[in-house]
Amino acid sequence: MSTQPTSTYLTPEQYLEIERKAEFKSEYFGGEMFAMSGAKRAHNLVAGNAFSELHRQFRQRQCQVYMADMRVQIPAAEMYTYPDIAAVCGEARFLDDQQDALLNPSLIVEVLSPSTEAFDRSLKFEYYKTVESVREYLLIAQDRIHADLYIRQSDGGWLLTSSDRLEDTVTLHSVGATLCLADLYEKVELTVLKGPFTRPLPR
Repeated sequence: MSTQPTSTYLTPEQYLEIERKAEFKSEYFGGEMFAMSGAKRAHNLVAGNAFSELHRQFRQRQCQVYMADMRVQIPAAEMYTYPDIAAVCGEARFLDDQQDALLNPSLIVEVLSPSTEAFDRSLKFEYYKTVESVREYLLIAQDRIHADLYIRQSDGGWLLTSSDRLEDTVTLHSVGATLCLADLYEKVELTVLKGPFTRPLPR
Protein backbone atom coordinates (compact mmCIF):
# COMPACT_ATOMS: atom_id res chain seq x y z
CA MET A 1 0.00 0.00 0.00
CA SER A 2 1.29 3.47 -0.86
CA THR A 3 2.04 6.05 1.82
CA GLN A 4 0.42 8.78 -0.28
CA PRO A 5 -3.27 9.05 0.69
CA THR A 6 -5.78 11.56 -0.63
CA SER A 7 -6.18 14.67 1.51
CA THR A 8 -9.98 14.75 1.83
CA TYR A 9 -12.32 12.31 3.53
CA LEU A 10 -14.25 10.07 1.16
CA THR A 11 -17.17 7.80 1.90
CA PRO A 12 -16.92 4.20 0.63
CA GLU A 13 -19.47 5.08 -2.05
CA GLN A 14 -17.40 8.07 -3.20
CA TYR A 15 -14.29 5.90 -3.29
CA LEU A 16 -15.98 3.29 -5.49
CA GLU A 17 -17.30 5.94 -7.86
CA ILE A 18 -13.79 7.39 -8.29
CA GLU A 19 -12.01 4.04 -8.36
CA ARG A 20 -14.22 2.56 -11.03
CA LYS A 21 -13.29 5.41 -13.39
CA ALA A 22 -9.60 5.59 -12.46
CA GLU A 23 -6.74 4.50 -14.73
CA PHE A 24 -4.74 3.12 -11.79
CA LYS A 25 -5.66 1.22 -8.64
CA SER A 26 -6.04 2.67 -5.15
CA GLU A 27 -6.98 0.95 -1.92
CA TYR A 28 -9.35 2.55 0.58
CA PHE A 29 -9.10 2.77 4.34
CA GLY A 30 -10.69 5.08 6.88
CA GLY A 31 -11.92 7.61 4.35
CA GLU A 32 -8.71 7.87 2.34
CA MET A 33 -7.48 6.42 -0.94
CA PHE A 34 -3.97 4.99 -1.19
CA ALA A 35 -2.44 4.71 -4.66
CA MET A 36 -0.80 1.35 -5.31
CA SER A 37 2.70 1.06 -6.74
CA GLY A 38 3.85 -1.55 -9.25
CA ALA A 39 5.39 -4.85 -8.15
CA LYS A 40 8.84 -6.18 -9.02
CA ARG A 41 9.58 -9.17 -11.25
CA ALA A 42 9.91 -11.72 -8.43
CA HIS A 43 6.64 -10.60 -6.86
CA ASN A 44 4.81 -10.94 -10.17
CA LEU A 45 6.30 -14.37 -10.87
CA VAL A 46 5.41 -15.79 -7.45
CA ALA A 47 1.86 -14.38 -7.59
CA GLY A 48 1.44 -15.59 -11.17
CA ASN A 49 2.69 -19.08 -10.31
CA ALA A 50 0.29 -19.32 -7.36
CA PHE A 51 -2.64 -18.11 -9.47
CA SER A 52 -1.77 -20.54 -12.27
CA GLU A 53 -1.63 -23.52 -9.92
CA LEU A 54 -4.93 -22.65 -8.24
CA HIS A 55 -6.63 -21.98 -11.56
CA ARG A 56 -5.45 -25.36 -12.88
CA GLN A 57 -6.79 -27.20 -9.83
CA PHE A 58 -10.13 -25.32 -9.98
CA ARG A 59 -10.88 -26.01 -13.65
CA GLN A 60 -13.33 -28.87 -13.06
CA ARG A 61 -14.69 -27.53 -9.77
CA GLN A 62 -17.02 -24.78 -8.59
CA CYS A 63 -14.16 -22.63 -7.35
CA GLN A 64 -12.87 -19.27 -8.55
CA VAL A 65 -9.53 -17.54 -8.11
CA TYR A 66 -8.88 -13.84 -8.70
CA MET A 67 -5.65 -11.92 -9.08
CA ALA A 68 -4.84 -8.43 -7.85
CA ASP A 69 -7.48 -6.56 -9.88
CA MET A 70 -10.33 -7.90 -7.72
CA ARG A 71 -11.21 -5.71 -4.75
CA VAL A 72 -12.12 -7.30 -1.43
CA GLN A 73 -14.42 -5.44 0.94
CA ILE A 74 -13.61 -5.43 4.67
CA PRO A 75 -16.70 -3.83 6.23
CA ALA A 76 -15.47 -3.82 9.84
CA ALA A 77 -12.50 -1.65 8.89
CA GLU A 78 -14.25 0.46 6.23
CA MET A 79 -11.64 -0.88 3.84
CA TYR A 80 -11.30 -2.01 0.24
CA THR A 81 -8.09 -3.78 -0.62
CA TYR A 82 -6.55 -5.64 -3.56
CA PRO A 83 -4.96 -8.88 -2.29
CA ASP A 84 -2.52 -10.57 -4.65
CA ILE A 85 -4.91 -13.53 -4.82
CA ALA A 86 -8.39 -14.19 -3.49
CA ALA A 87 -10.19 -17.51 -3.92
CA VAL A 88 -13.62 -18.87 -3.08
CA CYS A 89 -15.36 -22.20 -3.59
CA GLY A 90 -19.09 -22.23 -4.08
CA GLU A 91 -21.01 -19.08 -4.91
CA ALA A 92 -18.95 -15.90 -5.03
CA ARG A 93 -20.82 -12.91 -3.59
CA PHE A 94 -20.18 -9.35 -4.72
CA LEU A 95 -21.08 -5.89 -3.46
CA ASP A 96 -23.28 -5.08 -6.47
CA ASP A 97 -23.90 -5.85 -10.12
CA GLN A 98 -20.49 -4.48 -11.10
CA GLN A 99 -18.98 -7.68 -9.61
CA ASP A 100 -15.69 -5.93 -8.86
CA ALA A 101 -15.75 -6.11 -5.04
CA LEU A 102 -15.70 -9.62 -3.57
CA LEU A 103 -17.46 -10.12 -0.23
CA ASN A 104 -16.74 -13.75 0.70
CA PRO A 105 -13.19 -14.92 -0.06
CA SER A 106 -12.22 -18.20 1.61
CA LEU A 107 -8.50 -17.83 0.91
CA ILE A 108 -6.37 -14.70 0.78
CA VAL A 109 -2.80 -14.83 -0.56
CA GLU A 110 -0.30 -12.00 -0.24
CA VAL A 111 3.21 -12.06 -1.74
CA LEU A 112 5.46 -10.20 0.67
CA SER A 113 7.35 -7.10 -0.46
CA PRO A 114 9.90 -5.19 1.67
CA SER A 115 7.62 -2.14 1.78
CA THR A 116 4.45 -4.05 2.74
CA GLU A 117 5.57 -7.14 4.72
CA ALA A 118 5.15 -5.59 8.18
CA PHE A 119 1.65 -4.35 7.31
CA ASP A 120 0.62 -7.63 5.66
CA ARG A 121 1.73 -9.61 8.73
CA SER A 122 0.13 -7.37 11.33
CA LEU A 123 -2.61 -4.79 10.81
CA LYS A 124 -3.79 -6.04 7.42
CA PHE A 125 -4.06 -9.56 8.83
CA GLU A 126 -6.15 -8.22 11.69
CA TYR A 127 -8.52 -6.68 9.15
CA TYR A 128 -8.77 -9.89 7.12
CA LYS A 129 -9.63 -11.78 10.31
CA THR A 130 -12.85 -9.75 10.61
CA VAL A 131 -14.13 -11.18 7.31
CA GLU A 132 -15.99 -14.29 8.49
CA SER A 133 -15.60 -16.15 5.20
CA VAL A 134 -11.79 -16.02 5.32
CA ARG A 135 -10.56 -19.41 6.51
CA GLU A 136 -6.90 -19.23 5.46
CA TYR A 137 -4.30 -16.51 4.95
CA LEU A 138 -1.16 -17.43 3.00
CA LEU A 139 1.94 -15.23 2.98
CA ILE A 140 4.67 -16.04 0.45
CA ALA A 141 8.13 -14.48 0.50
CA GLN A 142 9.49 -13.26 -2.82
CA ASP A 143 13.18 -13.08 -1.89
CA ARG A 144 13.62 -16.45 -0.19
CA ILE A 145 11.94 -19.84 -0.05
CA HIS A 146 9.35 -19.36 2.67
CA ALA A 147 5.56 -19.51 3.10
CA ASP A 148 3.41 -18.95 6.19
CA LEU A 149 -0.13 -20.31 6.26
CA TYR A 150 -2.56 -19.08 8.92
CA ILE A 151 -5.62 -21.31 9.40
CA ARG A 152 -8.73 -20.16 11.29
CA GLN A 153 -9.60 -22.55 14.13
CA SER A 154 -13.04 -23.40 15.51
CA ASP A 155 -12.33 -21.40 18.67
CA GLY A 156 -11.51 -18.27 16.66
CA GLY A 157 -7.75 -18.60 16.96
CA TRP A 158 -5.35 -18.99 14.04
CA LEU A 159 -2.86 -21.83 13.58
CA LEU A 160 0.42 -21.02 11.83
CA THR A 161 2.32 -23.53 9.71
CA SER A 162 5.52 -22.55 7.88
CA SER A 163 7.32 -24.09 4.91
CA ASP A 164 10.83 -23.29 3.69
CA ARG A 165 11.96 -26.07 1.34
CA LEU A 166 11.28 -26.45 -2.36
CA GLU A 167 9.94 -29.96 -1.76
CA ASP A 168 7.39 -28.71 0.79
CA THR A 169 3.70 -28.61 -0.08
CA VAL A 170 1.12 -26.21 1.36
CA THR A 171 -2.33 -27.76 1.80
CA LEU A 172 -5.20 -25.30 1.49
CA HIS A 173 -8.24 -26.96 3.02
CA SER A 174 -10.45 -23.90 2.53
CA VAL A 175 -10.41 -24.40 -1.24
CA GLY A 176 -9.32 -28.04 -1.47
CA ALA A 177 -6.01 -27.28 -3.18
CA THR A 178 -2.28 -27.82 -2.67
CA LEU A 179 0.65 -25.62 -3.64
CA CYS A 180 4.17 -27.00 -4.01
CA LEU A 181 6.88 -24.46 -3.21
CA ALA A 182 8.87 -25.67 -6.20
CA ASP A 183 5.97 -24.51 -8.40
CA LEU A 184 5.60 -21.20 -6.57
CA TYR A 185 9.27 -20.30 -7.09
CA GLU A 186 9.64 -21.53 -10.65
CA LYS A 187 11.84 -19.10 -12.66
CA VAL A 188 12.22 -16.82 -9.63
CA GLU A 189 15.77 -15.60 -9.01
CA LEU A 190 16.72 -16.29 -5.42
CA THR A 191 20.11 -15.57 -3.88
CA VAL A 192 20.21 -18.92 -2.09
CA LEU A 193 19.82 -20.67 -5.42
CA LYS A 194 22.34 -18.42 -7.21
CA GLY A 195 20.14 -18.02 -10.25
CA PRO A 196 16.64 -18.73 -11.55
CA PHE A 197 14.99 -21.92 -10.41
CA THR A 198 13.61 -23.95 -13.30
CA ARG A 199 11.93 -27.31 -13.05
CA PRO A 200 13.93 -30.13 -14.69
CA LEU A 201 12.32 -31.50 -17.82
CA PRO A 202 10.68 -34.90 -17.40
CA ARG A 203 12.65 -37.80 -18.82
